Amino acid sequence: MAAMAIDMTKTGLVDLYKTAKVSLDKHRLGGVRAAVYLVIDHSGSMRGYFKDGSVQALAERVLALAAHFDDDGVVPVIFFDSHARKPVPISVTDYEGAIDGIKAHAGTMGSTNYAAAMRAVIEAHGASREPAFVIFQTDGAPNSKGETTKVLCEASKLPIFWQFVGFGADEFKYLRKLDELPVPKMRVVDNAGFFPAGKEPRKVPDAVLYDNLMNEFPQWLAAARAAGIVT
Repeated sequence: MAAMAIDMTKTGLVDLYKTAKVSLDKHRLGGVRAAVYLVIDHSGSMRGYFKDGSVQALAERVLALAAHFDDDGVVPVIFFDSHARKPVPISVTDYEGAIDGIKAHAGTMGSTNYAAAMRAVIEAHGASREPAFVIFQTDGAPNSKGETTKVLCEASKLPIFWQFVGFGADEFKYLRKLDELPVPKMRVVDNAGFFPAGKEPRKVPDAVLYDNLMNEFPQWLAAARAAGIVT
């Protein structure tokens, strides 16, 4: 693994960084390089999770994890509702209040268009052959399940893994179904995982969150390499 460009011991995320390392080592991901993206649900039902700091807490945990995968200390954040916003970078050296700052310019909270958000990530990652690890947070099903399924299946040819994280009491039947779409009938490789963080996502222990985020990524990485999707 390349030396960190940023000294994490001088940031407020050092404990999270250490906890993330334990999970990465457990899943044999130490030294793996990947671009990390954070997608945030900005639909109307998400108001409480912005207000109570749950979204900010997730962003901080993702930053600490991303610092192991990509040593620039920056994660592009994409808000979405009826449509996707442009990526906004947040950094391990300037993260406090970052989510509120992005939200202040995000406009009206709309519906839940997963497909638009996924296309925004695909566009942002471009033609890169580097693996991309996408933490995709939502609190409910998309307004167009058919379109979302189509985008996910088409994206299985790309070097992108989608880790969905559910906030709230929803049963997330669609995301559970998405997680189980057959390979190779519908997808080249299994390119998605799902983790329900529950009604109080801030109370999920850091180690538990990281273990769940990393649960399916190693298998995807091995399958994507075998299929020539990533180098």
